[in-house]
Amino acid sequence: MKKFMNGPGMTRRGMIKAGIGAAAAALAASRFASQAYAASGGNITVLASQPQAGGMQIVADAFKEATGVSVEVVTAPLDQIQQQLTLDLQSGAKRFDAFDFWYVSKGALADQGILLDLTDRIAKDAGEISPDDYIPALYDAYSLHKGKRYSLPFDGDTHALFFNKEIFERNGVTPPKTWDDVVAVSKKITEAEGSKGIYGMALMGVKAPILNVSVYANRLANYGGAFINDQGKPALSSDAALAAAENLVATVPYSLPTPAETGFEQALTAFIGGKAAMTEGWTDLGTYADDPKNSKVAGKWDVVPLPIGGKATTSRAPLNAGWTLGVSTYSQKQDVAWAFIKLASSAAMGLKLITTTGSGIDPFRKSNLNDPKYIAFNPGVQRAASSALNGAVGWPSGAQSPRMLEALSEQLAAMVSGETRPEDGLANVQAAWERLQD
Repeated sequence: MKKFMNGPGMTRRGMIKAGIGAAAAALAASRFASQAYAASGGNITVLASQPQAGGMQIVADAFKEATGVSVEVVTAPLDQIQQQLTLDLQSGAKRFDAFDFWYVSKGALADQGILLDLTDRIAKDAGEISPDDYIPALYDAYSLHKGKRYSLPFDGDTHALFFNKEIFERNGVTPPKTWDDVVAVSKKITEAEGSKGIYGMALMGVKAPILNVSVYANRLANYGGAFINDQGKPALSSDAALAAAENLVATVPYSLPTPAETGFEQALTAFIGGKAAMTEGWTDLGTYADDPKNSKVAGKWDVVPLPIGGKATTSRAPLNAGWTLGVSTYSQKQDVAWAFIKLASSAAMGLKLITTTGSGIDPFRKSNLNDPKYIAFNPGVQRAASSALNGAVGWPSGAQSPRMLEALSEQLAAMVSGETRPEDGLANVQAAWERLQD
């Protein structure tokens, strides 16, 4: 996931060239592509969130190369995709044929009648799509709603813990294995170097579900908790949920000032600028950290799976962010839109995207995650991602999930800013989720 910014050092022409390869060639050779695509009128329109704009353009140009069909990519802020789609339908414009969206909104989009049921298409084209190749923790979370499948994965977002080896070495600390270690290491570094503008952690505490809920989810999953329990009920009254919130708050005093105002760009800038010893980030953060044109820490950083806490013994990666591709129910070009998202979600295209700096895409297929090209491209991140994706924890994704996550984000922001105690904030969220849950 590109997370609000274009990758450094990659021109648009270079990104396009990188995307036209095996995936496009395979599509061009298909019977469907050999047809004139008369039904498309020569073009389709795809809505993409800004973080995926680079990757989506790669796919669009590959699709054009393979089929002759032009793809207009329209971008919107990541938190406005659902709103844009709802307006597109209600206004009667019905502009978008396909779109990518944050997977937590799949239930809302399906129940609103915007997201086309793809169950039969996926079954029919299973040999081409290879559903078993999707990372299991992602596939159901991204596509399944009320027993039907509505989308194909496009960006497999998870976090790992990145650290600055030089800062660690001069402060005599080692990579944290537990969340208590994270606090202790952050404290030691901040107390030693804070006066020089170097802090132990760059913590994304800004009020936005995709950010502050992600750093909370890292702790929740690795204290052994979950957002929803085995009975399908909200689980934020658990001991693990409270321990996760308490650890998050305990990290605040030893983080880049001020966490309540720190988003992705601020955290990234601090880390690659050598001003933060640690940050929790999406796996493609390593591509930015290793870019010598924009990073002061190239060759000086490393990455480990997320720490554990409480009684947990194995690191788990919550499915933070994560983007998936759907077809509009109102599109008059559904067959062409379906061909487009199959290309975008294919193994060949996935590998191109995850080995292209600035695409904004992280692994979503097993074959890509373990491919030698990806391992060579970003070996440290590949190790962390592959180990942490075992037993990954999904976020709520029912019809009310966007509202539920907004409620959690608001309370987490209050905890980080010191306005609310963790136990009180979680009690508020638990009550809100019980009211909202569909």
